[in-house]
Amino acid sequence: MGNSRLTMAEPLTINPRIIEALYSEALVLADDVRDAFTLSGRIEEAAGAEDLARIALSSEGLRTTTRMMHAIAWLLNHRAYFSGELSEFQLRRHGRLSRDMRRSDPGQSDILPIEIRRLVGATERFYDRLLRLDRDWRLRDPGAPSAIANLRERLERRISA
Repeated sequence: MGNSRLTMAEPLTINPRIIEALYSEALVLADDVRDAFTLSGRIEEAAGAEDLARIALSSEGLRTTTRMMHAIAWLLNHRAYFSGELSEFQLRRHGRLSRDMRRSDPGQSDILPIEIRRLVGATERFYDRLLRLDRDWRLRDPGAPSAIANLRERLERRISA
């Protein structure tokens, strides 16, 4: 029981399996965001509504879409790293997740339908998860061998044995 507590306290390392699972989740969320904020089906709805409601829909749509595009870009950088297309140095330098991503405006989101508010909240929670992963990964000792280096070392040992 003592070992499982120690393991639970350690931050998760980023590995290809985690990145692939998060990438799949991000694509589903991004598709839901696209469907929710597509104006083609909402123009008639918003036409009779107040200008404030149209502005809220546009603003939250832009914020939410931007949040998901940043998340997907971060995940794509990590996928490129794990496939050997980026070095750890390049990933650390250019694969940074923005900590300044704007949150939903409570005044505007209160105007939106509950389904859209839930979706916006889901994208914020998803982005927060990525921020925690990014922070923990960046706090890891950069001199320590990466997951790719460990994998290569294991493969080389098996090949030479």
